[in-house]
Amino acid sequence: MVRPVGGSIRRYQPGPVPDDAKQLQPFLRDQLEQVAGSLNTLADGQLDASTAAPSKPRSGMIRYADGTDWNPGSGEGFYGYYGGAWHFLG
Repeated sequence: MVRPVGGSIRRYQPGPVPDDAKQLQPFLRDQLEQVAGSLNTLADGQLDASTAAPSKPRSGMIRYADGTDWNPGSGEGFYGYYGGAWHFLG
């Protein structure tokens, strides 16, 4: 099976757990599909353009800066955070 590539990363946001036990199975199926969709997008290497620096950068982070709203130094492109600063990767 081939997964479509593209689109934006869907952040997982858990939904409210149903009170009715009969609704639990469809709820869990839906939640697992949402988690799988988010993980598969990341596994495919999709990085959405960031318009602002992360509020708490940590060594090893990689971001794709849009170069307009957020320009860490070399315009649009991929940046890695290490040594206390963002470094242009290409």
